[in-house]
Amino acid sequence: MITGQKPARAAPLARHNYKKFVALSTRWSDNDVYGHINNAAYYLLFDAAVNALLVEAGLLDPARSPIIGLVAESHCGFFAPLAFPDAVDIGVGVEALGRSSVRYRLGAFKRDADSPAAQGGYTHVYVERTSGKSVPIPAAHRRFLETLQGG
Repeated sequence: MITGQKPARAAPLARHNYKKFVALSTRWSDNDVYGHINNAAYYLLFDAAVNALLVEAGLLDPARSPIIGLVAESHCGFFAPLAFPDAVDIGVGVEALGRSSVRYRLGAFKRDADSPAAQGGYTHVYVERTSGKSVPIPAAHRRFLETLQGG
C-alpha cells in the first residue's frame, strides 16, 4: 500500500519554455489497442529528438563517436492523447548541466498546439563508448547544450 503525500503533478509548459523543436511523425506501430500513442512511444520520440539535434550539430555519430550520452533517468507526464497519423513537435531544453551529465526538459506537442500532450525529461550521462566510464562533457557539446538552457 502506498502512503504519504502524493507529489504535485507538474503543470504543462507552453512552447516558449523550450529552446528548440524537432518535427517528428507518429507511426502506425505507436498506437496501442486503445487507439492512441502508447506511453512508451513518447520516450522513443524524446530520444529521437535529442539525438537528432546532436547529430545535426555535428556532435554525434551514433556508430562511431568515442564519447556518447547514455540515459540514466527518465520521466514523463501525460495531458492529452496523440494518435497516428499526428504530426508532433518535440520541444527540447536543458534544465541542468553538470560536469558529466545533462538533464533535458522535453515536451511532445501536436503540431501547432501551444500546450503539450506530454512532457518529461531525461538525464544523459556522458561516457566513453568502449569503457562505459563517465567522462566530462566535451567542450563542443557543452557549448551547444548551453544554447538550450533557459526558457
